[in-house]
Amino acid sequence: MKFLIVSGGDTQDSFVTELIKTGGFDALMAADSGVDFFYRIHTKPDVIVGDFDSAESEALDYFRGFEQIELCVLNPRKDDTDTEFAIREAIRRGADDITIAGATGTRIDHVLGNICLLGIGLEKRISICLLDPYNRIRMIDSPLVLQKKDQYGKYVSLLPYSDQVRGVTLTGFKYPLTDYTMGGFNSLGISNEITEEEAVISLMDGQLLVIESRD
Repeated sequence: MKFLIVSGGDTQDSFVTELIKTGGFDALMAADSGVDFFYRIHTKPDVIVGDFDSAESEALDYFRGFEQIELCVLNPRKDDTDTEFAIREAIRRGADDITIAGATGTRIDHVLGNICLLGIGLEKRISICLLDPYNRIRMIDSPLVLQKKDQYGKYVSLLPYSDQVRGVTLTGFKYPLTDYTMGGFNSLGISNEITEEEAVISLMDGQLLVIESRD
């Protein structure tokens, strides 16, 4: 099942509205103040989760009136964020493909925390990505094929998430690599570009962030 989670960061409403229309999602979830987005665009989510410390009470009060919307109220004193709970709840409900919008914005701590949550996809062997108008962010520990016609912007940046990522091989890119170990304090993987119809990212060991970006 394909789920969309709208979190409490910068949604850029027109972007996420179009994503809902074209994304073919089986379920829509609001994580905490992500409920305000659904209220603004007059769309009912299927599930609302959160401790609601940052959501507008008007939006919550409105959606409480719909019996078909499931409301999961969390204790504000908890170890996980509302977005993490939403991911795990989506998986519990059968999600095998999760897109998270509203996961980026001005709160860098939340952005980095949400990037960390991509590792849940590796643990559960499902697809999770963070998406905004300018970036698609994924975490991989196995080969990934990118089609040039489907790329999300001009640039592909690769950042090691684990201490070292061994055996990195890039084909179909402007800057290829062969059996390279990525790690340490450097910016080697920033702003690569796809030059062939198909580009392949391979690795032997470790976790790698793949960030497709457009200006």
